[in-house]
Amino acid sequence: MDILFLCSGNSCRSIIAEATFNHLAPAGWRAASAGSRPTGKVHPHTLLMLTREAISTESCHSKSWEDLPVTPDIVITTCSSAAGETCPAYLGAVLRAHWGVEDPAHAADEELDAAFMTAYRILRARIEAFLALPLDELRQDRVRLKVELDRIGTFSP
Repeated sequence: MDILFLCSGNSCRSIIAEATFNHLAPAGWRAASAGSRPTGKVHPHTLLMLTREAISTESCHSKSWEDLPVTPDIVITTCSSAAGETCPAYLGAVLRAHWGVEDPAHAADEELDAAFMTAYRILRARIEAFLALPLDELRQDRVRLKVELDRIGTFSP
């Protein structure tokens, strides 16, 4: 199945989620990321943090949802509505969930490392929770898969 992690800028959270998911995912599951208004560049702290965690950054680049090679099966937005962000609404017949995370790029310079690590830990915990589900069963049960995705989006480590 193809998963799209989506936010507006595609420079931090959705990139972190894409790289982490692909690092951990079993065969047959693949993630991409995109933005509704991509910045055109990956935030340098995103790349630093992923490298420190031994996660490949080779495929990390900021891109528009209009440039996706395949239509995803699942779209997970990572914007934080608590911060007043407007999450993009991906159109199409896909399963949607929201895993809001504060944007680490907005942290003060002296807090950037901690902010990026917090975003990473939240996203990694959610991805690990997702990957611990009976994925083969859930592929056939979209209603239950939606319930599980929504549940996972509510917790933080």
